[in-house]
Amino acid sequence: MSAGGRGDGRPVLLALRGLALGDLLTAVPALRALRRAFSGHRVVLAAPAGLAELLPMIGAVDELLDVSGPGPVPLASPDVAVNLHGRGPQSVEALSRTGPGRLLTHAHPAFPGVPGPAWRDGAHEVRRWCDLLGWYGIPADPADLRLSGPGEPAGPGRAGTGPVVVHPGAAYPARRWPAARFALVAAGLRRAGHDVVITGGTAERELARHVAALARLPGEHVLAGRTGLRELAALVARARLVVCGDTGVAHLASAYGTPSVVLFGPVAPALWGPPHAGPHTALWAGRSGDPHGSEPDPGLLRIDVPEVLDAALNLLEVSTR
Repeated sequence: MSAGGRGDGRPVLLALRGLALGDLLTAVPALRALRRAFSGHRVVLAAPAGLAELLPMIGAVDELLDVSGPGPVPLASPDVAVNLHGRGPQSVEALSRTGPGRLLTHAHPAFPGVPGPAWRDGAHEVRRWCDLLGWYGIPADPADLRLSGPGEPAGPGRAGTGPVVVHPGAAYPARRWPAARFALVAAGLRRAGHDVVITGGTAERELARHVAALARLPGEHVLAGRTGLRELAALVARARLVVCGDTGVAHLASAYGTPSVVLFGPVAPALWGPPHAGPHTALWAGRSGDPHGSEPDPGLLRIDVPEVLDAALNLLEVSTR
């Protein structure tokens, strides 16, 4: 692809965010701020192709360029390139190689000629990218997270309320609460009279089936691998509650204002948690660790079943959805 947005004549603004679902959702306020600030540009998002179904719900991106990780980015001479991916140096180098007219990024010592704010390790991920744009004089509202409606959901649920969504998976084992504990929570919610479905990606089907079997849920309540991203978003948008770990589904719940109980460990909710203004409960034992670890984080394991079930039932009781 070349600059100009496949020949439509507009200058191109390229934004790099070559990461997963939750990562993209934390960048929504920044993307919308860029859309407003560069209204005459074609906004091209460099991100994994699997996220394309989300773009109409964000409403700030004209085109997705399939990029996973920090690059390379196969686009020539954008008018503006914005690094929403990371601190660098790989992402800064990848965007520099596109030959942009202007590069907006955090400062990095490997690129002394590129201005930008210093990277702050303790910043919440949503605010990080809003603050980056603010440094360049582009106002961005961290609360601008809401997605537009994705349509009708799949799976069982009461009309007008939807089911409780239990999502046991996460990208890394360090962030996966044990399946047996998720099953006890699902079973407790069902005993309390709530419809419960188990979600997950294609690679998480066996995990979801295992949780459902332990919870004695019918097979049709296992939706893992049966919903595309748009269907998953629709399901979360209509759900009464979401119970999950620190993963993309938690950010979908924030994006639709769906009540959620999110289990944190090894990353603090102050860095990746749901907004404070909303029907969300973030559980964290106060211990940080390696988010890419190969075993469940010890801090995550300190969160017990009664704590999660109580938080879920409390939100369901006060919810007006």
